[in-house]
Amino acid sequence: MKLLDRNEYPARRQRLIEQLHPNSVALIPSAAASLRNGDVEHPFRQDSDFYYLTGFAEEQALLVLVKNQDSSSVLLFCQDKIVEQEIWTGRRLGADAAPSILQVDQAYTIDQVDEIMPNLLDGKQRIYTSLGANSAFDQQVLHWHHLVKQKVRTGSTAPHQFSTLEHLLHEMRLIKSDAEISQMQEAADISAKAHCQAMLSVAPGMFEYQLEAEMNRIFMSAGSRWPAYPSIVGSGDNACILHYTANNQTIDDGDLILIDAGCELDYYASDITRTFPANGRFNESQAALYQLVLDAQAQAIAAVKPGNHWDQPHQAAVTVLTKGLVQLGLIKLDPEYAGQQQDPSSEVIADLIEQQAYRPFYMHKTGHWLGMDVHDVGDYRVNGEWRQLQPGMVMTVEPGIYVAPDNEDVDECWRGIGIRIEDDVVVTEQGCHVLTDGVVKEIADIEALMATTESPTNIAKVGS
Repeated sequence: MKLLDRNEYPARRQRLIEQLHPNSVALIPSAAASLRNGDVEHPFRQDSDFYYLTGFAEEQALLVLVKNQDSSSVLLFCQDKIVEQEIWTGRRLGADAAPSILQVDQAYTIDQVDEIMPNLLDGKQRIYTSLGANSAFDQQVLHWHHLVKQKVRTGSTAPHQFSTLEHLLHEMRLIKSDAEISQMQEAADISAKAHCQAMLSVAPGMFEYQLEAEMNRIFMSAGSRWPAYPSIVGSGDNACILHYTANNQTIDDGDLILIDAGCELDYYASDITRTFPANGRFNESQAALYQLVLDAQAQAIAAVKPGNHWDQPHQAAVTVLTKGLVQLGLIKLDPEYAGQQQDPSSEVIADLIEQQAYRPFYMHKTGHWLGMDVHDVGDYRVNGEWRQLQPGMVMTVEPGIYVAPDNEDVDECWRGIGIRIEDDVVVTEQGCHVLTDGVVKEIADIEALMATTESPTNIAKVGS
């Protein structure tokens, strides 16, 4: 597993400092610990903005960027290193080691923050922070600001402007470096192996969570500690629930299984969805809808290239899906157009799209930004217009069709079929590159892969 070079973090901080107004301070806090229940905490995961600028994974920390008129400095507040406590808390870096390890100018213990911060803010004009993201930290910043204001009669000057930091920082995060893309490729490769393993391991009678466990096993054995998000393993009707995460139903023979899962590798996410038959063979209805989604995804991926705007892949997918849904009879035309059911004109398709006739079957967008967060940062519109795609942006392309099991407007053979196909795609100078092409998605390839192993042992229900 190749992690990012430590020099990438100070370079990012310098790029951010260059965008700050002179005589300002930027404050970036770490994530806070979160209780699961009682006195048991959820596993700690560092705030993405903080980690992006530091590579430091400990809680109770604060990064401070100071920009003066002709100089700048980087300060870190972190937990003290107390050897006697480390038997309970685990090892800490400590303020003494932080400057050399994290390449910051100065480091202090977090216990000193209330004493030092008012002095740092005194005489500055602007505070950059993410107001509203962390209410407790907002109150702390306002408290420091208030302490400076209380001393104005002694010559202190409190900052008179608050600016949000997200726009500057998230624009940086939106365009990935070569090192970041390499890291995301490794995460994608691990996740691709896990999806292939799921296809090889499935057997009717398993619980959905047992298939999830197989994927987690691959994630961890390949070097990823966590999934990037709660995995979706939806069989049968459950595949029609977009954010299904219960994963506690039995997989039946004849079910399609929709798995939306990806690992996180050193804070970079992957995000893959594949849909495949529990018994290794698509039936006729499943295959027809699956091929339609696959065709829509191909057209959407082809629209990912510099100069195209964010919404063009979605528009390409919607056009293919709408036409295919008409041809398969799931969208029925008005009587005056009934003769075009098998070959609808572009004008008819355009009218149906304007009416959102596809929405009962396809109700989400075709993708999202991907990076340190699975739904990564970055605006989708700029000055009211869809953002143009640029090299270094990474996005998902994930069209789908979901036919509700109680949809009586369609033939019974379609009901309860849920299909999504998702890949991670990086915009390149020439067009795009699919990071997740290590997992099969053509019907013939899926069926061939699932036929390469002997039938796995049927895992009976617990207690049966």
